Amino acid sequence: MKIFVTDQKGDQHELEGLDGWRVMEVIRDWGLDIKAECGGAATCATCHVYVDEAWLDRLPPPSHEEEDLLYTAPDAQPNSRLSCQILLSDELDGLRVTLADSAAKDAEAA
Repeated sequence: MKIFVTDQKGDQHELEGLDGWRVMEVIRDWGLDIKAECGGAATCATCHVYVDEAWLDRLPPPSHEEEDLLYTAPDAQPNSRLSCQILLSDELDGLRVTLADSAAKDAEAA
């Protein structure tokens, strides 16, 4: 399945992922600029993405823990999510996200 990722520079990337993988893992493994310090444990918010508005309703709602972490992200928006908390499935084939500036490897910690 494919996901479409816009990086911090505005370049678009079409990435191939597998069912059950975290969106963060796909982005990281394809070498895009994502810090993802905790490796998917939902303890840091350094895999922050903006989900395309057309896809928001297709995702399960964020957990309280995810909401708390997003609150600490300096550039959070209403469509912000942690990419480690989005699991790929057939229903998400074609998902579109944009990497937040705060997710870049050289971004300052919040």
